[in-house]
Amino acid sequence: MNFFKSDFNRSSSLLPPVLSGGTLKWIALITMLIDHIGAVILEKGVIYAYNMQLPAAASYETALLFSHIDSVLRKIGRISFPIFCFLLVEGFFHTSSKKKYSLRLFFFALLTEFPFDLAFRGSILEFSYQNVLFTLLFGFLTIWAMDWCREKQTALAVFPAALGIFAGYVFHADYDWKGIVLIIIFYLFYFYPLEKTVIGCLALLWEPFACFAFIPINLYNHQKGKSLKYFFYLFYPVHLLVLFLIRYGLFGI
Repeated sequence: MNFFKSDFNRSSSLLPPVLSGGTLKWIALITMLIDHIGAVILEKGVIYAYNMQLPAAASYETALLFSHIDSVLRKIGRISFPIFCFLLVEGFFHTSSKKKYSLRLFFFALLTEFPFDLAFRGSILEFSYQNVLFTLLFGFLTIWAMDWCREKQTALAVFPAALGIFAGYVFHADYDWKGIVLIIIFYLFYFYPLEKTVIGCLALLWEPFACFAFIPINLYNHQKGKSLKYFFYLFYPVHLLVLFLIRYGLFGI
């Protein structure tokens, strides 16, 4: 099997190609927002306040209800990350400047770290766990290095792949090394939708609800759609800051 075809037969899509890249971004953003409402407001707000018996804590019945709601929200939210990984690889193959793409990821990863730490760690700077844009950045750099190596000798691509996975493990960004593995799968099987779906789902067995992301992914029509590039980048840090402020206003935490 040649993992590096130069063109793509769009008729090989598994499902009818009806969703643009822009639509996929909206699906990823909305499901991410749903996920973070559960994580930031419910888990680290309502449920935490009840467990710690803070003055603003809800009753047992209310906390239990929100616990069940949180479980549903977090399951829906699992859809977002595989779509972001898919779009990252799509961007890798179509960007006019990989350098600018990676620098943009790095800038917004740094910008996001402050609201991310506030929302998920309760502090301005906390270095034990970083936001998902760092995972996407490491994944992008990994497949960029793999792409360079395969131009010299295909087998050499295993070295940057291993290094990227190790970096994901050591750095402890969101989804850590498992996120890098998924990005590599999307890259290697870019031209093979069936293999990409099966192997991608196997790589997500630790988070099975994330496999539902392959439904919209396989509905992708290879069209960019409406471009709101910087809106999507800015949405990540801004929505985390807003959720933190809501939680702080409600519970003081």
